[in-house]
Amino acid sequence: MLQTVVVVALLVAVLGFAVARPRGLPEAVAAVPAAVAVVALGAVTPAGAWAEVRALLPVVAFLVAVLVLAHLCDAEGLFDAAGAAMARVAGGRPQRLLVAVFVTASLVTAVLSLDATVVLLTPVVFATAAGAGVRPKPFVYACTHLANSASLWLPVSNLTNLLALRASGLTFARFAAVMALPWLAVIAVEYVVLRRFFAVDLALRAPREAPRAAPVSRGTVALVLVTLAAFVLAAVLGVEPAWAAAGGAAVLAVRALARRRTGPAALLGAANLPFAVFVLALGVVVSAVVRGGLGDVVAAALPHGTAFLPLLGTAALAAVLANLLNNLPAVLLLLPLVAPVGGAAAVLAVLVGVNVGPNLTYVGSLATLLWRRVLRAHDVEPGLWEFSRLGLVSVPAGLVAGVAALSLALALAGG
Repeated sequence: MLQTVVVVALLVAVLGFAVARPRGLPEAVAAVPAAVAVVALGAVTPAGAWAEVRALLPVVAFLVAVLVLAHLCDAEGLFDAAGAAMARVAGGRPQRLLVAVFVTASLVTAVLSLDATVVLLTPVVFATAAGAGVRPKPFVYACTHLANSASLWLPVSNLTNLLALRASGLTFARFAAVMALPWLAVIAVEYVVLRRFFAVDLALRAPREAPRAAPVSRGTVALVLVTLAAFVLAAVLGVEPAWAAAGGAAVLAVRALARRRTGPAALLGAANLPFAVFVLALGVVVSAVVRGGLGDVVAAALPHGTAFLPLLGTAALAAVLANLLNNLPAVLLLLPLVAPVGGAAAVLAVLVGVNVGPNLTYVGSLATLLWRRVLRAHDVEPGLWEFSRLGLVSVPAGLVAGVAALSLALALAGG
């Protein structure tokens, strides 16, 4: 019992450190000692810890490669070009700009991962709104909500998706086919909620001339498209998607370095290796928590069955755990419990919960914490009460819509 208390306390301490990041220290500073401690306590054997790390390595390798790929896209001007295009489409009308942001953020999240939306697209959207003379708040809030919710579609959209793909036993193509409908349903809910929540801000029009961005070379666009196609091909061939992402990033890196669009230090910083180490260490700590008894408590609370209501209950439980523990520990905790009894349907319901649910609180996902840092860099402090009020509306509606769409997609797919 005492061991369980200590292990849970270590997990809480690691998550608290990740939220606060005192002196800007990387999350791994707390996570690695905690992982060593749970092994020393006997909560996880060294062999068990190594098995957990090995299981997570391909997923983390893909995350690193995608972060570098997103940085290179930014260095080549793709995000600035997207901002200029959104401003031209909007024509000074906030409602049109919101639609443009939704389309852009949803696609960037799905294809380049939620980190690209938070870290790279959010500053562009902020500058685009300010340059167009409209209030930035609805558009930057759309970025953080879509970084979480719009990451439902592809396995490459989110670290949680990659973990769910491995647990579900689905192919890349089948995963994408089943999750396309929930993805669209949740985005539609987010749009309706944000449109109504920020109705006053969106009613103000102050048109200005659309900004211009330097043209993006066709070669860069072609390389990005080839890399995205390689994701699908790798999945079909049974190759880890990390190899496709690394290959695309390597080709773009050579091009960007030759043109002096980036440098070795910037590439290393974009890879965010300390965060990768944090994810691996966190996996070890969470496995200790599961073995310590929390897994039994959660397993007892899980609904059984693959009909709409049991799946909704699973998604709701996942959302609650995401807001208590953060979405990554929540998915690491839940997948080993739901996969053996609920199969792919329950795994995908968990995914709806851990991707939509984090929009309720700041600590729900690491992406939201990153978003706060981006806004603070622009001297903007998002209000906790405002963020939570928006989430209290969007999260329940998104969970219901997402699970309903998932049930329909599973029925259409025959399983």
